[in-house]
Amino acid sequence: MKTASQVLEAFDAIRRGQRASIYSPHKPMLILLALARVQRGDSRLVAFADVEQPLKQLLAEFGPSSAAKSRHYPFWHLATDGNGALWDLNGPRQILERSAGATPSLGELRQHHVKAGFPVEIDEALRHIPGLLEAVASRILSAYFPETLHADIVAALGLNLDGIRELRDGAAAADDYVAATRRKRDPGFRDRVLRAYEFRCCVCGFDLRIGHTPAGLEAAHIKWHHVGGPDIEPNGLSLCALHHKLFDLGAFTVEPYERRVVFSQLAMSGARGTAGELQFHGRTIHSPQHAGLLPASEFLAWNSQNVFKTPARPIN
Repeated sequence: MKTASQVLEAFDAIRRGQRASIYSPHKPMLILLALARVQRGDSRLVAFADVEQPLKQLLAEFGPSSAAKSRHYPFWHLATDGNGALWDLNGPRQILERSAGATPSLGELRQHHVKAGFPVEIDEALRHIPGLLEAVASRILSAYFPETLHADIVAALGLNLDGIRELRDGAAAADDYVAATRRKRDPGFRDRVLRAYEFRCCVCGFDLRIGHTPAGLEAAHIKWHHVGGPDIEPNGLSLCALHHKLFDLGAFTVEPYERRVVFSQLAMSGARGTAGELQFHGRTIHSPQHAGLLPASEFLAWNSQNVFKTPARPIN
């Protein structure tokens, strides 16, 4: 059985896409799904047909518009990460002997009952070292998903992360490891962005304060921090907690040049009149204090291409 440090290092070796700035949640979402299975005590290997639908649903909800179409890619390609140290494939020889780039189709994975899961030594460590599974899940969430989505992803998977503080391996705790691997954030980013927009949501104008403290107001990265988005005002929007969540889910985006709010056709409001969220569709965001603080078109374009769930609602 591997040690906690060896397991954490193995998961840290996951290859990102060729362009690190592209949001690609396929491998991390499959890993989180597999971790949830381990936590429930399910078998080590699982057939692709048995995880296909939950993976498809997770990618559709938390990934870019086209993510679910390539749901079979991580099931196959994760086996080459870390020289095969992280993912075992099991199936007919004519499938397994293919080159790494010859990805089986959805139908082939189903038809040939291809199974996969964590290697035995990693699987045993995840099941028997207290806090390790939770530490890995926390590491994956922090490295690949914005914080606004963590609780929703965990809930959708049925993961329980309460045990993370139990892990000790040598001198390092799990949360110390997670913190060390995160790209450092600028602590002044939030205050600068909120001040730029005069402490109000740039979509709905929400500006509640409790005494002198803004309540429910957050600084959102337009291009997410974990894919290289900088901590500067042109990469930030002042949003209330609700619109921050909707923005990171891809329910709406902001046009790169006109800076109008554009909702997805997949976003539907029960109140479709003036009281519903869709009342903001087509409206220009509230501007910051001066032109130098405006959201940069390059970051808005990244969000539209990588996060927003197409197709967009037309603007009349």
